[in-house]
Amino acid sequence: MKLHLPSFMLGVSVGAGAVAIAPRLRPLALELATAGVRLADTIAVRIARTREDAEDLWAEAKARARALRPVRGNGAPAPKAAA
Repeated sequence: MKLHLPSFMLGVSVGAGAVAIAPRLRPLALELATAGVRLADTIAVRIARTREDAEDLWAEAKARARALRPVRGNGAPAPKAAA
């Protein structure tokens, strides 16, 4: 395979440029990573709050449903009283 000099020089230039710029890009990469972690934490908190609200709503609905139908001591529903 024949060496294509312009492509080789372009590759060397890009590699050297990346090595020279890398220390300057580290703070930017760190800020982006920090923002990503903060976003993930915010989303996790919102999901937890929403889940807790849904569980509270479900528990309240259960309590309301069970309050409407009295239960005997053995756990079976009490028969409806004749009116």
